[in-house]
Amino acid sequence: MENSAMEPLNPAPQNQPDISLPPPAPQFRARILDDLRVPWGWQEVALFVILLVIISVIVTRGMAEIAVRFFGVDPNEMFGDTMNTAKSVVVLLSQALVDVGSILYLFLMLRARTDAPFWPSIGWREMRPGTGKIRDSALYFLAGGAVLALVVSFAGGFLNSKETLPIEELLKARVSILLFGVLGVLLAPLVEETIFRGFLYPVIARRWGIAGGIAITGTLFGLMHAAQLWGGWGQIALLVFVGVVLTWVRARNGTVAASYFVHLGYNGLQLAGYMVYVVGGLHR
Repeated sequence: MENSAMEPLNPAPQNQPDISLPPPAPQFRARILDDLRVPWGWQEVALFVILLVIISVIVTRGMAEIAVRFFGVDPNEMFGDTMNTAKSVVVLLSQALVDVGSILYLFLMLRARTDAPFWPSIGWREMRPGTGKIRDSALYFLAGGAVLALVVSFAGGFLNSKETLPIEELLKARVSILLFGVLGVLLAPLVEETIFRGFLYPVIARRWGIAGGIAITGTLFGLMHAAQLWGGWGQIALLVFVGVVLTWVRARNGTVAASYFVHLGYNGLQLAGYMVYVVGGLHR
């Protein structure tokens, strides 16, 4: 007699490999602008900041050790409290390496989350409809940055600190001034705009709104430079103002490229004036 127990018509497959599904795309409120819809959040921001602090210490210390062991720099000069030419060059080159490493880290972070091209994903995209094309407006933004530099320089004339600022100690040697000028034009605007207006701003603006994102991101930008201007509280306040303007430009146009060109124009004129003033000996 046949077994009356009926077997299931579609038995469950056995020993099937587990299929890992990609993480679900983040859900955004409908009112959030497209340029704020990024595949990272506060956890990634916190990790980036922690790693940035650690790597900055390691790279600066490592560059100092290289200068002592391979270039014969006096350890007392390199690790002492006073600034000198060799130490200033190490500080500037270390910062450049950290900047490049920061962009590489953001690239790898994004590659793990999306197949989309890196630069548009991090905020470098065409401007919002109705505001024209970024290449057509580049000179306009550069000129705006130069005007911003003139305004800040004029206001700074009323805020001269009686103390010697750390940035002035760093830029006593001509080689340091030239290196600072090159990095300030070729690297700093690219890296700072990518980090602040591309990486940080969308997360902050999603939490506190556009106005809050502009104010907070601009303030963080100014405070990042506080160590260079410690004691010059008016100068720090002016850099907070510059950060707010740069973030407003990015928010207004929907692209980091707009704030980059303003930043480039600002740094270019500021550094050109400073180098003429110091290297040309006009301060004597």
